[in-house]
Amino acid sequence: MHSIQVHDKSFTSFLSHEEILTQVEKIAHQINTDYSGRCPLFIAILNGSFMFGSDLFKSLSIEAEICFIKLASYKGIKSTGQVTTSIGLDVSLKDRDVILIEDIVDTGKTLHEFLPQLFDQNPSSIRIASLLHKPDALLYPIKVDYLGFEVPNKFLVGYGLDYDGLGRNLKDIYQLKITE
Repeated sequence: MHSIQVHDKSFTSFLSHEEILTQVEKIAHQINTDYSGRCPLFIAILNGSFMFGSDLFKSLSIEAEICFIKLASYKGIKSTGQVTTSIGLDVSLKDRDVILIEDIVDTGKTLHEFLPQLFDQNPSSIRIASLLHKPDALLYPIKVDYLGFEVPNKFLVGYGLDYDGLGRNLKDIYQLKITE
């Protein structure tokens, strides 16, 4: 099992780049089917979703638009419990089909706080595409419509996920190694 070091923590292999890309293709295929003849607006939530969003968007065959928003709730390996917005949405959602792109849905707090702001803009529909989902960590009723992987409640790094800013560039996903 391959191990890496990020800051002061050790991580072990969890998902390979090939496994990730296979799931991204499956999600894209389903979105292509569901939105055939339509032009959805994708909203990628930065920073974590940039790799997933890029690969997903490149895999689409339908017409689509993409924009980005920056929301954050993590510091270190724990959620702060506070969601902050540092780059806002600059496009109208009225009567648009919207697909949010998330790297991971764990507690659901970020989306729980952000979704009402989106619904206030009267989109036709809102769906959520997330590479990862931690059902055991979920504290808010968030439904992921397009999902890559259900994962255990462990801290993950790589493929856009970071530990205090580092590790986002890793093409594979690693889990925190628990020392006994």
